Order: sequence, then structure tokens, then C-alpha cells
Amino acid sequence: MCLLAAVLDWSEAAISCRAISHTDFANPLRAAGRLGAANGIEYAAQAMAVHGSLLSHASTPTRQGYLTSVRNVQLHVSRLDDLPGELIIKAERLAGDSDHILYQFSLSHAGRCLLEGRASVILDAAAVNRKQT
Repeated sequence: MCLLAAVLDWSEAAISCRAISHTDFANPLRAAGRLGAANGIEYAAQAMAVHGSLLSHASTPTRQGYLTSVRNVQLHVSRLDDLPGELIIKAERLAGDSDHILYQFSLSHAGRCLLEGRASVILDAAAVNRKQT
């Protein structure tokens, strides 16, 4: 399930993407005929995944990441599907190493922040478990 339409800009520190799937009646995240704002976390997670893929070197395979926690999430709207036009999804890498990354993310529409928060991502959980044992 790909929710993002395009990458607008990216660097080693951040990514900005565009999405229009929030208005699609076939969006698999819709429930009871609506797309709740908390689903924006999945949009942000996909932006983080794309960011990781863009940062990986051609000689190194992209590692699968797992969203391990979200913190300080603030929902400024109740739903996303009633917003015409595009959503802008931004994710900024705040800290991390080869196994863990902390991102700050936001979704906006027409310059208005819809939701924001922080997310922790672990890369290759099996490798992290091997290091701990």
C-alpha cells in the first residue's frame, strides 16, 4: 500500500513528500467511510521509509525498518479525507545510528499543520537482538 504520490525534496537530514490518496474512497485505511487523522502517522512512516531508501548506498541493500514508538503526537484535526488537494508530509531525522533513528514528523494541508509528533524506527530488529545477546 503506497500512500505517497511524490517526493518533493530530500537531504540526509529530512524528506518532504506529497500525497493525494487521503481523498480516495478506496484508501485501505478508511474506516466507517472516513479517514481519521491518526492515519497520518502511516503517511509519515512511509515518508521515513522512503527517506531510508534514498539514503542507502547502491552497494548496500535497504534495511527493513520497524516503527517502534510514536510520541508527543498532536492531532489538530479529526479527519483527513475531507481536505481537498494535497497533503504535505515532512520527516526530519533528529538523531540515530546504524540501528535506531528518531524522526520528527508533520502533515500539513494548505499551510495548516494537521498533525505532528516524533517516531522511533529500528532497523533490522534481528541484528539488534543478536547484539544484545
